[in-house]
Amino acid sequence: MERWSGRVAVVTGASAGIGAAIAQELVKKGLKVVGLARRVERVQELETDLKSEPGQLFPLKCDVTKEHEVKEAFKWIDSSLGGVDILVNNAGVASDNSLSEGPVEHWRSILDLNVLALSICTKEALQSMKGRGLDDGHIVHINSIAGHGFPTRLFMYAASKHAVTALTEGLRRELVNQKSRIRVSIQELTLIPVGEGF
Repeated sequence: MERWSGRVAVVTGASAGIGAAIAQELVKKGLKVVGLARRVERVQELETDLKSEPGQLFPLKCDVTKEHEVKEAFKWIDSSLGGVDILVNNAGVASDNSLSEGPVEHWRSILDLNVLALSICTKEALQSMKGRGLDDGHIVHINSIAGHGFPTRLFMYAASKHAVTALTEGLRRELVNQKSRIRVSIQELTLIPVGEGF
């Protein structure tokens, strides 16, 4: 982690749980961390708790399911901090529903956040990295073993996490074909979150 000290990381879903823990650890390692969240006041509380650490946390209000908010956030990061070096796509949602009954609005919220928002954030981070000639950036997708599928009612969640695996491999191949040294990887978790967000 020493080579990343002083550099800029973006963590989505940084207001609680895994995202807050990742943001906290990166600040402790000396990184400038932009914590994106709808509930930015929670990230602001974490910022206060981390004042004495070697890095710095920058809370930024952003609903990553809204493309214009994502674009504005990355624009701010480019102009204020010089651009993104690491992106941690952590924001996600799960809900208990079936394919025979829905409800469809739950499916839509899962796919919007877990797949489309992740893809939009990835695109903006890549543009930030490539726009300034950065060739050692890293994109991390927080994923789940649910993407391999198992017998629960979280079928749409499992499908979204399977999509993340496919998207990660697709991006890896794109970067190889471009002869880029930007890395993309998955951090797969064994837990299954329950609730509106994590």
